[in-house]
Amino acid sequence: MNRRIFVIIVAGGSGQRMGAGIPKQFLPLDGKPILQRTIERFRDALGEEARLLVVLPGEHIDTWKGLCVRHSLDCPHSIVRGGISRYQSVRNALEKVPEGALVMIHDGVRPFASEDLLKKMVASMDESLCRALVPVLPVTDTLRSTVEGEKAVDRSKILRVQTPQVFFSEDIKAAYRGPFELGFTDDASVAERCGVKIKTIPGESFNIKITTPEDMVFAEAILRQ
Repeated sequence: MNRRIFVIIVAGGSGQRMGAGIPKQFLPLDGKPILQRTIERFRDALGEEARLLVVLPGEHIDTWKGLCVRHSLDCPHSIVRGGISRYQSVRNALEKVPEGALVMIHDGVRPFASEDLLKKMVASMDESLCRALVPVLPVTDTLRSTVEGEKAVDRSKILRVQTPQVFFSEDIKAAYRGPFELGFTDDASVAERCGVKIKTIPGESFNIKITTPEDMVFAEAILRQ
């Protein structure tokens, strides 16, 4: 496949659930900002083959630039100003992506996606057989509905969805030209609006999204291992 790879790393959140006073993507994890670890993972996996677009809140762009200098981040990346929602932030980044490219969209606070997973997802994209790919994990906990009287949810029919999610640029750009809908829970659900069939690939238990103080404890344990 001769398509150029564009990686959109969405780091536009405020981090209110973390309660740390600064956006969670900037919090140090063993001496490096979480976002830096995420960026470096893609650099190590895909090298110069990929162009990285990092979406940040406008009021924190200078903060990030300062952290890059302080922590000697030498991985080239372009900064995109985020919107008022994740949907708008991804749309802003997609404006920087040309037609005919492969697009990976990833949460900035998921720093542990393995190089093997990233390479495998790129290699698995096939224009005739697979136009969108999403990593998933089975649900192991028992689930119950909040609707009174309903039985426990059949977890065999439920999957946990992770990022990165991979698309062809013409599909995902077309999908994001439409208006936001409440049913959108991730980029794959946006793509499905345009009839893009989503295929899945086994995800990774360590590919966690760091959003709470408890997640930071788990992340530190992953690094130690």
